[in-house]
Amino acid sequence: MTAQVAYADVEPGTELPSRSFPVDRARLVRYAGASGDFNPIHWNERFARDVGLPDVIAHGMFTMAEAARVVTDWTGDPGALVEYGVRFTKPVVVPDDEEGAVIEVAAKVAKKLDDEERTVQIDLTVTSAGTKVLGMSRAVVRLA
Repeated sequence: MTAQVAYADVEPGTELPSRSFPVDRARLVRYAGASGDFNPIHWNERFARDVGLPDVIAHGMFTMAEAARVVTDWTGDPGALVEYGVRFTKPVVVPDDEEGAVIEVAAKVAKKLDDEERTVQIDLTVTSAGTKVLGMSRAVVRLA
């Protein structure tokens, strides 16, 4: 696959489509199975509270991956993602109810990096329940 967004068509400030990602306990259990991360803070409310958390929390890597989907969906090619990094600032708390939690992601082109390589930096804003959950969330993508 090749990125479907052309380097020439973007400028700093270009906004990517925002997305909301629902998170519930069942999704966390499926992620635990796929990732092999069965830490009980991600599925056992009693354990999470016993270690000082407000409730079960989403896996940090799960949160990071959901946020990256905004970038890879925009490019049209997951392979266009050259670099990605975040700082984990707050956990995504996932209550045991019908609603669970929601991860909100907004992103925009911060700057063009290399005309020859057609790379751009994307800055992401990632929140849940009005709180920033990922800081310094940045991706570098190679465009068409």
